[in-house]
Amino acid sequence: MRDSATGGTTSRRRVLRLAGGGLTLAVLTAGATGCREDDAAGAGTGGGEGGGKPGGGGDKPAGGGKKGQAPEPVWTRTTSAQTYGDQDELVAAGGVVIASGSPLAALDGETGKKSWTLPDGAVPGAPMLIGKGTLYLASAKYDGTVAGYDPATGKETWRSHLGKRYRQPRPIAVDDKQVYVVAEILEKDGSSHTNVIAALDSRTGKPAWNEQRDLGTMQNGLHAAVQGRHLVYTDFKKNLTVRDTATGQQVWTHKTTKTNYGFFAIHENLVIIPQGAKLLAYDLADGKEKWSIKSADTFSLFKEPAVIDGVLYVGDSGRTMRALEPATGKKIWESKALYEAKVQVPRHYVAAGGVLYGATDIDKAGGIVAMDAKTGDLLWRFNDNTRDHHAWLVAGDRKRVYALHGKKLHALPV
Repeated sequence: MRDSATGGTTSRRRVLRLAGGGLTLAVLTAGATGCREDDAAGAGTGGGEGGGKPGGGGDKPAGGGKKGQAPEPVWTRTTSAQTYGDQDELVAAGGVVIASGSPLAALDGETGKKSWTLPDGAVPGAPMLIGKGTLYLASAKYDGTVAGYDPATGKETWRSHLGKRYRQPRPIAVDDKQVYVVAEILEKDGSSHTNVIAALDSRTGKPAWNEQRDLGTMQNGLHAAVQGRHLVYTDFKKNLTVRDTATGQQVWTHKTTKTNYGFFAIHENLVIIPQGAKLLAYDLADGKEKWSIKSADTFSLFKEPAVIDGVLYVGDSGRTMRALEPATGKKIWESKALYEAKVQVPRHYVAAGGVLYGATDIDKAGGIVAMDAKTGDLLWRFNDNTRDHHAWLVAGDRKRVYALHGKKLHALPV
């Protein structure tokens, strides 16, 4: 299973995540709880609007329960999760599933039991990144540390300090050789007005390069990915920027719209990004537009795209789902199944066994949706009916799809 994260109305949680660090910390200082094991029965069900009750046995299509009904969770647990709705706040690796929070807790994927915990947890709002079997985290102590851990055991395996001139480095992307971070540049009086983007050697922890970003840019609100020699990222100032991973030098930059707060997808030599009612693909090498498509009308705004197993999936605010050839933008299929079922379009996706699983932003008409990856037909929708205002998150491995909603973590069979 592979996952890829990347619209219209923005949730309150998303705005808070992208806001300044002071507000973020204020929101997250209260309400942290440890993990508690709950029985799956009664803790989460697949009922609700557009969903149907959970089912087991019987005529099971790909992706879970009885035809048209969501599967019953294998287990459900209450976690210490503190999230804002970004896909990198829920990860599955090394046989465990981890939701960003304090204490940071890894749950066994099979049983839901606690495997390990880190008392200080993850920095609120900072990504948890997996690269070469290592979980990279910014230090919750705000001491300028970036650390790497074995996701299976929670043991620290790597550590780096960017330097005394820099404060609060946060990992934004990782590849086979480097961990990419952003950090504030400290002035002599302890203030900070600028920030730096840097690469840390994933073997030694030593800085490979660092480049100061333009005045007015912020270290929060970045979404990033690496493709070969290209580090691609968007920011809260509506920039789409590409840098050379070997030198840190900027290759090109474009202004973007604010409709999806900077989510994009990568395919081979292309970066694909929604721009309101248009979906655009730019060449990573020079920033030239390679293809574009328009939604059915100017009021239907494209949401977060994802490339999974060579197919580009994207929905719009009119609840139309599309599967496209990422190299050309040509349509493979178009589905109105979510519109007809009055179900929200997903923001995050994972795939397994011919089923595309998506997590939605809005709870009342959303949850986890399962769609036929070949046709876009809606198979079922899972909702725990808690009416929690948090966005849903989804991650997965070969055996489970993990759905996080607020502090409830559900393991669904694939």
